[in-house]
Amino acid sequence: MANPEDTLILETSKGNVVVEMRPDLAPKHVARIKELAKQGFYDGVPFHRVIEGFMAQTGDPTGTGAGGSGQKLGAEFNAEPHTRGAVSMARAQSPDSADSQFFIVFDDATFLDRKYTVWGRVIEGMENVDQINRGEPPANPDKILSAKIGAGA
Repeated sequence: MANPEDTLILETSKGNVVVEMRPDLAPKHVARIKELAKQGFYDGVPFHRVIEGFMAQTGDPTGTGAGGSGQKLGAEFNAEPHTRGAVSMARAQSPDSADSQFFIVFDDATFLDRKYTVWGRVIEGMENVDQINRGEPPANPDKILSAKIGAGA
């Protein structure tokens, strides 16, 4: 069982998704996700880019894909593979441009390995991730209703 301090519980419009965060892989990213979740930053944020067979992306309060928290993170690329259920940071072209946006991988996407920072893995609720409405952006986007750290949920 994951350490409650390293467990992110996403209540989504499709049901709960539980992510085991991995500070051993990406300590700065996990610390920032925890900070944003505790601030309520992710509450009400849509899944703005959802590609069948690839991934569901969220973390931009504007829903456009261009927004974030305003705090960039240096890359923490690691050997954890982008396989089904991996949770990884979205970024722009610069490796050090991750902010608050992240994605959950539907199917293996190992072409992303060591190019994006994996910081967690879905341990419960992947069936809910599978139901998130598709689109770039989806016509009727699903949302994170609340994001909480397991120890404080």
